This record gives sequence, C-alpha cells and structure tokens, in this order.
Amino acid sequence: MADDQDIPERLSTEEALARIAARAVDASVPLNLRGANLTGANLEGANLEGANLEGANLTVANLEDANLSDANLLSANLTSAKLWHANLTDANLSGANLTGANLWHANLSGANLSSANLWHANLWGVNLSGANLWHANLTSANLTYANLTDANLSDVNLKGANLRRVDLTSVDLTSARGLPWRYRWR
Repeated sequence: MADDQDIPERLSTEEALARIAARAVDASVPLNLRGANLTGANLEGANLEGANLEGANLTVANLEDANLSDANLLSANLTSAKLWHANLTDANLSGANLTGANLWHANLSGANLSSANLWHANLWGVNLSGANLWHANLTSANLTYANLTDANLSDVNLKGANLRRVDLTSVDLTSARGLPWRYRWR
C-alpha cells in the first residue's frame, strides 16, 4: 500500500482558483496546484509562472495568453485545453496529455515534452526551439509553421503529422517514426 506522502494532494476547483487569485494580488506567492481539478476553468491571462501543476486536470481549460513559464506540468491532463499564445518557456510537460489541445502560436522554447501525448494537437506557429520531445506522440498533430530549431525529436511518432513549412534546422530526428520521405535524409 502506498504511503500517504506518495499520494498527490487533490485540490478542489474552488481552492485552486483561490490560490490563483491570491497569486494575482501578490506575484511572490508560491503556487502549488499539484493534483488540482481545473477542468473547464477560465484561466485566460493567468500568471502561473513557476507553478506546480504536477498531475493537475486542466481538461478543456482556457489558458489563452497564460504565463506558464518554468511551470511543472509533469503528467498533467491538458486534453482539449486552449493554450493560444500561452508562454510555456522552459516548462516541464513530461508525460503530459495534450490530446486535441490547441496551442496556436504558443511559446514552448526549451520546454520538456518528453513522452508527452500531443495526438491531434494544433501546434500551428508554435515555437518549440530547443524543446525536448523525446518519445513524444505527435500523431496527426498540426505543426504548420512550427519552429523546431535545435529540438530533440528522437524516437518521436510523427505519423500523419502536418509538417508543412516547419523549420527543422539542427533537429535530432534519430529513430523518429512516421517521418515523410523528404525529411528522412537531411
């Protein structure tokens, strides 16, 4: 049986939103939202910089223009979340579920997306420069106009992904699966 310390804290939506509101008043307030249920929450423009959102449920949440730089989103559920123009610079999204998420023009430079599920995600115009996407699932993702300069795409699944006008300068595509022929011998 698991020790109580191994069980993540489960915050109610109300408690999580209260913590976010306190952070809006005083940006120095640490933000621990580990395991929070923020399903469908409207967090447009929220300052979640450096927040701990490990294991949080952000399904269909509105995070448009939110600042999530340096945030810990390890194993978070962002299924169908709206992340237009969100700042996720250097965020940890390892093992996160971003199935069907809309990240239109989001900034994920330097982010860790290792083993993340981005199946059918909209990554149109996203900045993924220097990001780690090792073993990520990008099946059927839209990467049109994405910047992947210096990104790690080793062991990534790109089956059915739209790579139109993608910048793949200095990208590691070692063992990438589903890669269209024109990218295989770069």
